[in-house]
Amino acid sequence: MSSNAWIQIALYIAVLVGFARPLGWLMARIYQGKPLLLDRIFYKLAGVDPNKEMGWRQYAGAVLVFNLLGVITVYTLMRWQAELPLNPQKFDAASPDLAFNTAISFATNTNWQSYGGENTISYLVQMLALAVQNFLSAATGMAVLIALIRGLARHSSETIGNFWVDVTKSTLYILLPLSAILALVLVSQGVIQNFKTYDTATVLQPFTTSEDQKDADGKPVLGADGKPLQVEKKVTEQTLPMGPAASQIAIKQLGTNGGGFFNTNSAHPYENPTPLSNFLQVLSILLIPGALCYTYGLLVNDRRQGWAILAAMLIIFIPCVIGTTLAEQSGVPKYAELGADGHAGNMEGKETRFGITNSALWAVATTAASNGSVNSMHDSYTPLGGLIPLWLMQLGEVVFGGVGSGLYGMIIFAVLAVFVAGLMVGRTPEYLGKKIEAFEMKMASLVILIPPALVLIGTAAAVNGGDKYGLKYTDPVTKEVKDSLSNTGAHGFSEVLYAFSSAANNNGSAFAGLNANEPFYNTVLAVGMLISRFWLIIPVLAIAGSLARKKYTPPGPGSLPTHTPLFVVMLVGVVLLVGALTFVPALALGPIVEHLQMK
Repeated sequence: MSSNAWIQIALYIAVLVGFARPLGWLMARIYQGKPLLLDRIFYKLAGVDPNKEMGWRQYAGAVLVFNLLGVITVYTLMRWQAELPLNPQKFDAASPDLAFNTAISFATNTNWQSYGGENTISYLVQMLALAVQNFLSAATGMAVLIALIRGLARHSSETIGNFWVDVTKSTLYILLPLSAILALVLVSQGVIQNFKTYDTATVLQPFTTSEDQKDADGKPVLGADGKPLQVEKKVTEQTLPMGPAASQIAIKQLGTNGGGFFNTNSAHPYENPTPLSNFLQVLSILLIPGALCYTYGLLVNDRRQGWAILAAMLIIFIPCVIGTTLAEQSGVPKYAELGADGHAGNMEGKETRFGITNSALWAVATTAASNGSVNSMHDSYTPLGGLIPLWLMQLGEVVFGGVGSGLYGMIIFAVLAVFVAGLMVGRTPEYLGKKIEAFEMKMASLVILIPPALVLIGTAAAVNGGDKYGLKYTDPVTKEVKDSLSNTGAHGFSEVLYAFSSAANNNGSAFAGLNANEPFYNTVLAVGMLISRFWLIIPVLAIAGSLARKKYTPPGPGSLPTHTPLFVVMLVGVVLLVGALTFVPALALGPIVEHLQMK
């Protein structure tokens, strides 16, 4: 790996860790502080008593109702898009399955996209539906985290806070100010923010391409073989999409949402035009998740706990960045057979403006967090280069993870780690002075096991009916699924596995050789996103309520310190062991065997 790559990775880690303390301190003050004038106005308008707290069931009910309203709003706006204003391109309404998938996707902080933004979504829907949900889904994850932290910090309490207060503070005092600052900086770098109709430009070198022949109703004309007839078209002009992009890009990164305003996401020059915009965007993906670790330490009155969690995340994250960069820089042996330098590095699917290092760093950061934005095509990575982002998602998105959701996932792993340690020494496990008993372990098991079950069951359902060599589907029911694959064999399997790993862990990135915009994938992936988001939030809140009711137990001679290097190593080991036991067989069928075939 070049010295330039080492410097870029080191600079990124240094800036990320450097921001953790000041931003973490600020967020702790916000959550600890009393209501200010601005949020009091919203509480009064909404009829919310900020001094009235909730038990965990009431808190969970508020989370579900709030996000259900978001799903309904996004679905309705997408279905009525053609009749609404701010639609200069006259886009039609989205299909029911696409609208359902998108509404679930943006409400669950997944932002999986089965469409190209500049060809499908109006300006109004981009702003009023998608950008708004970017704020609210992120604020939901942060609110649930704060509720869990209160459960750990409080003693003999029946309440864990007020969801409406927590989500308002997260949006009003953290997400909105940071997004406004980042959006202005991005505009200064050339990211567009306008309401213009699309422009056209004359291409310097006209070329001829083929497209489907359409009838008078705009439907493809089919030939005798059932496939659309092709007609040649000379291309002399290029369409330049416009729109209010900067405002949505800022919150998509800061809120670990990731949905691209344009189809090529952060590889698009209107979304990510300069090296500075690239650095700021990839930094903002992990900025809040990293800082929340310090917030956690302050709120439980032991800063060492926050640093221990952050250290565990970095221990997994840094080798993954280095491994992905090395895999992509090592190149592809097949290039030598074509007369090219087989060790020149794999630039397929990457923006030449960013190169291998910035592409690999982004790929690891976006899959370590539940972000899903991309500045390169993950489907074009080498088998091992693509395996690492895939595996990071399968760990449960706890290596930084989504804003709030990643840290509460890692805390659940910490609970599992102290439980395992308790079994090893024959002592009732304790975490931060709270005894971990049967109920907490049952809820923690749900949080850890539900996403892998969704990934493996979903993948099995999608490939059902195909032979073991080529994934060539024979069941007529799965014809749409077969037609969605652009690759067969091990890579085709990896595309399907990646899609379900992304959806069931609320990431949103894709091996985009898989066309998921058809009823099967739109529906099944949406269900996976929904279950993985809210069937995890409810057990987390149940654990918060249970811990809040417990008395504080002072640490004794046999207590396991949870801020030491030993515990950090044990926590990392538990995370990696669960991921390995769950997914190694599936990975062996996809990227691992593909790597062996490549060699």
